[in-house]
Amino acid sequence: MTLPVLSLLETRVLGVLLEKEITTPDAYPLSLNSLVAGCNQKTNRNPVMSASEAEVQVALDALRRQTLVNETSGSRVSRFGHNAFKGLGLPRDRVLLLSVLWLRGAQTPGEIRIHSERFQNFDDIAAVEALLETMMEREPPLVIQLPRRPGSREHRYAHLLSGPVDLEAEMTAEPTYRGADVTTGEVAALKSTVAQMRDEIDSLRSTVERLCAELGVTP
Repeated sequence: MTLPVLSLLETRVLGVLLEKEITTPDAYPLSLNSLVAGCNQKTNRNPVMSASEAEVQVALDALRRQTLVNETSGSRVSRFGHNAFKGLGLPRDRVLLLSVLWLRGAQTPGEIRIHSERFQNFDDIAAVEALLETMMEREPPLVIQLPRRPGSREHRYAHLLSGPVDLEAEMTAEPTYRGADVTTGEVAALKSTVAQMRDEIDSLRSTVERLCAELGVTP
């Protein structure tokens, strides 16, 4: 099956919709404002973006043409939801793993396992590696294994829905996290706490937007 080639912002938009459907179901589908905020989050995102409403709207229009996003009506504020599973024609576990790569960039199997906790559970890193192997063997492949960075013990994996990966840029890019005195578990716990707080803020923002729309006032 031929897969679409998506821009960086298009994959970010799709990833945010998949993430928020699971983590903040009361706020889903998302308004344009909430979607822009999700794309531009400073946490749980790599690279960090500063996309405008107009740019996100262009990405939404492109995704709608590819039947990957739906717009819902019935209120004063348009809302958007994903159609990724049917639109891509891929099993749920593949799409959810891809969404982690869309939101956070190239990662090791261990990082993917940690960052997938809110989406799907993997028993161990071997389960992540097995799924990645299946996705690499598919035709066309969905992910690629990157060469190890100097001093790194693990391979990272990147998605291929935005075309070929610039291996030289990936080799020289700064790691998302550095720190020798903090354990992986501590990092995971901190990220989980920050993510939960961010989700609660997004949910509250969406509730305020809905109330303002019903009352006919500007938030």
